Amino acid sequence: MGTLLVGGFAFVMAAIVYQASKLGDKKVQASAPGQVSLPAKTSGLALPPGATIAAMALDGDRLALHLQTSTGPEIAVIDVTTGTVLSRIRIDAD
Repeated sequence: MGTLLVGGFAFVMAAIVYQASKLGDKKVQASAPGQVSLPAKTSGLALPPGATIAAMALDGDRLALHLQTSTGPEIAVIDVTTGTVLSRIRIDAD
């Protein structure tokens, strides 16, 4: 029984070493200076005139922007995968 345990432990260690050595074999493609290897996606957000972004919060694929506008504060919720504005919430101070 002891021989089986030692043999199993040796097999597990050999498998770990084998998998770890394969990680070092992967070649990393270096991009030339000034080139981007991943395609960049850009999107725009139309802000009202004079509006500023006071704060941002990211949760999963949703971005919440706290905006200070001339009509008062509001929150814009944006889907970062598509770049679309999901909702705008005006904050009314009563």
